[in-house]
Amino acid sequence: MEAMFNTVKGWQENPAKFARSHGVSLSPEVEESDPETGLHILIVEGFLLYNYKPMVDIYDKCYYIAIPYEECKQRRSTRQYKVADPPGLFDGHVWPMYLKHRKEMENNCNCIEYLDGLKPQEEIYNQVYESIQNTLLNIL
Repeated sequence: MEAMFNTVKGWQENPAKFARSHGVSLSPEVEESDPETGLHILIVEGFLLYNYKPMVDIYDKCYYIAIPYEECKQRRSTRQYKVADPPGLFDGHVWPMYLKHRKEMENNCNCIEYLDGLKPQEEIYNQVYESIQNTLLNIL
């Protein structure tokens, strides 16, 4: 998490320079923009992102897709792993660890926008897209 934190901080200092140093092609507009005034968006994705307090302090927006126990268990049971889950793993480890980390997350970050993971992916995407777009309209 510390390495990810340092990477995000490096991006914040100069997004265009950071992108170039990581082999990302930039449009001419971005290349010429002032890192202080230009608009740059970084999306950080992954679970446990809200459990590391230094990272929480630098997020502008936080989203969390939640699903209930039954749906989570059903989805996990349809995954194809090279090594199958041993019997009882979900109830004995996966779900209890999820609850533990979710409680930590809720204690660390009070700005999370919870999304209904039972909705279609496109609807969730549109909800996040609209939220980000509204935020940008309010700051421009």
